[in-house]
Amino acid sequence: MTKTLAFETQTKALIDNLKSVCASYGLGNDGNEFKIITQTFLYKFLNDKFIYEVKKLDEGIANADKPLEALAATPAQDYELLLLQLPANTARLAPAHLIPALYARQNEANFADSFDATLQDIAKANNEIFSVKTGQDERIVLFDNLSRYVTDKRDDFCRAIVNKLVDFSFEHIFEEKFDFYATIFEYLIKDYNTNSGGKYAEYFTPHAVAKIMARCMVHGEVSNVTCYDPSAGSGTLLMNLAHQIGENRCTIYSQDISQKSSGLLRLNLILNDLVHSLPNIVKGNTISEPYHKEGNALRQFDYIVSNPPFKLDFSDMRDALDTKANRERFFAGVPKVPNKKKESMAIYLLFLQHIMHSLKPNGKAAIVVPTGFITAQSGIDKKIRQRLVDERMLAGVISMPSNIFANTGTNVSIVFLDRANKDEVVLIDASGLGEKVKEGKSQRTVLSTEEEDQIIETFNAKKELDDFSVIVSYDDIAAKNYSLSAGQYFEVKIEYVDITPEAFATKMKGFETNLASMFAESKALEKEIVENMKGLRYE
Repeated sequence: MTKTLAFETQTKALIDNLKSVCASYGLGNDGNEFKIITQTFLYKFLNDKFIYEVKKLDEGIANADKPLEALAATPAQDYELLLLQLPANTARLAPAHLIPALYARQNEANFADSFDATLQDIAKANNEIFSVKTGQDERIVLFDNLSRYVTDKRDDFCRAIVNKLVDFSFEHIFEEKFDFYATIFEYLIKDYNTNSGGKYAEYFTPHAVAKIMARCMVHGEVSNVTCYDPSAGSGTLLMNLAHQIGENRCTIYSQDISQKSSGLLRLNLILNDLVHSLPNIVKGNTISEPYHKEGNALRQFDYIVSNPPFKLDFSDMRDALDTKANRERFFAGVPKVPNKKKESMAIYLLFLQHIMHSLKPNGKAAIVVPTGFITAQSGIDKKIRQRLVDERMLAGVISMPSNIFANTGTNVSIVFLDRANKDEVVLIDASGLGEKVKEGKSQRTVLSTEEEDQIIETFNAKKELDDFSVIVSYDDIAAKNYSLSAGQYFEVKIEYVDITPEAFATKMKGFETNLASMFAESKALEKEIVENMKGLRYE
């Protein structure tokens, strides 16, 4: 077993142990379980990262037989100096905040209160760096009072949690890279980031899709750029984009109405060394109350990624959106409220228009849309495509295999915008790729690494491959009623096969023989019909 795989196995075991504790105290599948799991995991991560960074700064503590006792014995003035030297992405902790200190107090009375108070104290001490905020600028702190989610035996529950946290140190995982943390994060949230009835931003974007989007957008070295997701969910798209650019060369911005998603995104940013972007993570309604602005205008970004909800009942705010103030942003229109099935309102069309409006003059974007969008013959869909083509801001479209998302049967495509692309557009039909696998009651299509690379290389090189990709001009697209489906541009090929004169004569002889047989059969049938007609009598 490699070192990385060993750390991954140990980390997953810790997550399983925490879930087991929750199940033992009646919290399995409870709505609050995810808060306990993600926040205790975050506490463990911040605790071990603090010790890891302190040991790098102070050789005396690092080489001590009992480093934590040496740290606790550090004079107050020296301790303050140590805190000042810590990297900005590291939480400031007091000796009493550390897990071993809590572990030592577990037999005290009212231990649950001590547990909650410790986490609250850490949250308060690190409020400026680690809080995310709401659209009204209220801070959402790091930790809740976790023991309140248990109805009885609160002390026992908190002891069980601390006993799991003290078993294994994360100090060895801080040298690991993006792929390690992506795997751990996906494992951590896999039971909590599901489609909750089609509500906002509860969708998890597969890493294959996120990787394709990032690698098709970012070419060469870029720096000091802004990246935005207006429906960020748990942040998979943003993490892949930041990793492709370089975590220290970009700043992340997001907005999402789900408090749960904002919490998951915060954890994802901390794991992936993007703490500097935490102040830009906002819980709020992007469509009705967009937060990120410069003056009165929407802020514009270098890169935008998004997998917005496709359908949602927004009938209660529909008329407020369809006003003169929003006319420029929602240039193609706001979907009307249907008489039935209000939950089927196509809210992704609003996100798509919002993204077009939020892109810098040389900016790039990649948005997941239902495949029906790329061929719709009328309505808001077509008006958006027409704007993309007429203003020459399209880079390409990739139609993905069906069931690439396990939690939706809707076929999806990725639309790539590039406001600097005035040349040709690449359209890819990747619907035939992938292998079908069963996941519980669902079926999912999984792309191999080679297939992911095939899509990325074809897109970036703008290559034409038979029945897979085609390169078209903006005029070509306009002539095809603004269709962005690759299949409508593939050439219909007639295959010619060279044959010898003898083979030709043999084929013709065969055709003549078959025809003679068919004609003879026809004449016999004709004679039989005539004879039968003679037998008919009036009665």
